This record gives sequence, structure tokens and C-alpha cells, in this order.
Amino acid sequence: MAVTGRDDMMRDVADLVHTLNQRARVDADGALDELVVNLLGHMSCAQHAGVTLTTSGGDVQTLSATDPYPAALDDIQRRQREGPCLAAAWKHHVVRLDDICREERWPAYCREVAATTPIRSVLAFELFTGEGTTGALNFYSQTANAFDEDAVELGLILATHAALAWHMVRRDEQFRSALASRDVIGQAKGMLMERFDIDAVQAFELLKRLSQASNTPLAEVAQQVVNHR
Repeated sequence: MAVTGRDDMMRDVADLVHTLNQRARVDADGALDELVVNLLGHMSCAQHAGVTLTTSGGDVQTLSATDPYPAALDDIQRRQREGPCLAAAWKHHVVRLDDICREERWPAYCREVAATTPIRSVLAFELFTGEGTTGALNFYSQTANAFDEDAVELGLILATHAALAWHMVRRDEQFRSALASRDVIGQAKGMLMERFDIDAVQAFELLKRLSQASNTPLAEVAQQVVNHR
């Protein structure tokens, strides 16, 4: 890819991330889908793309996909408990699978992919890690040996932007969740203060004791109080 073309690509993806960041309310699933479609448009040697989420317990989820094939391959990884996206997520920053029909790693995965899908090469990048979870950005091609060193370099740039957008969207979700929790706790405190003629500190201590006694998050206890007024 020419330098000018790559510079244009970087500006395009950066503009999308900036646009998401400027939205008053970001839908996480919709934003991720929009981003993955945009990234696939810049990886000309791939026909499909997706984001895979894995947990330390072995669960595999497809967070976003441009079409059914990425989810189908994630299902195979889940059942076979092996594959390039899992390897990228947990063991390596970048994994390239050049030819499904000749690959010696992940034999069970490769056999099923070759028998049931047209996918013949995969390029996967570690995208993010969290507490017991990790994610990978994956590109898929129906042609063997589709991804060269230039594709790997390009994919690293795309994965960096995708990770930035993901953290931005998650931060927005967490912020809105915290605001909602604060509001419901305030409502519950007000109801307890009125019902039992106590002050705000005593009402909050009562909520805390209920939370500890029932081993239930404080926000859930507060929501129960509000629901059963």
C-alpha cells in the first residue's frame, strides 16, 4: 500500500474514533460493528472480519462480525478449544495462518474450518485484555496466503485504533452505569430516610449492611428498595 493511501486510511479510522467519542451516547455493540466494518474496508486482502472475546474459563464469544463466517469460526474454536484467534488473544500479539489446508497448528480447528467454510487464511491481533478476559481483532480471507508482511503492519495499525475505540466505548458505558447506580442509591437513601426517620449517613449505612448481609451489590440492593417501595 502506498504511503499516501496508508496515511489516508489512518486519518479515516482516526476520524471514526473521534466521531464515536463526540457522540453524547454511544451504543457499544453498534459502535464496535461500525468500527469493524470500517477496518475491513482498509484490509483489501480480507473479505471478513470480527472481534473475538475469550475468558480464562474457555468461553468464546463473537463481539462483532461483518457476516456469519467470523461467528462460525469462533464456534469452531469454542468446540475444539483451539485456533488462531484464541492464540492471538492469550499467547501472542499477532498470529498469521497462511493456509488452513496446510497448517499444522490447531489441527482439529483447521480440519473443520476447511470442511465447512470457504475461509483459507486468518490474521489475528490481540486487541485488549481485562480481568480474566481478552479479545482479538481477526481478518479472514477465502484465499490461501492472502496476508503478507504489509498486511501484518497494516493490521497492527488498525488493531491499535480498534483498541482505542473499544476502551473509549467501554469507558462511556462504565460512566453511564456509575451515574445510574448513583441515582438509584440516592433514591433508596431518600426512601429509607423518610420511612425510618433517619439521616443520609444512617440510610447509607443501612444499605451497606443489607448489601453485606445478602452478599448483593449495593446498587442492586438499592434497586430492590426502590422497586418495593
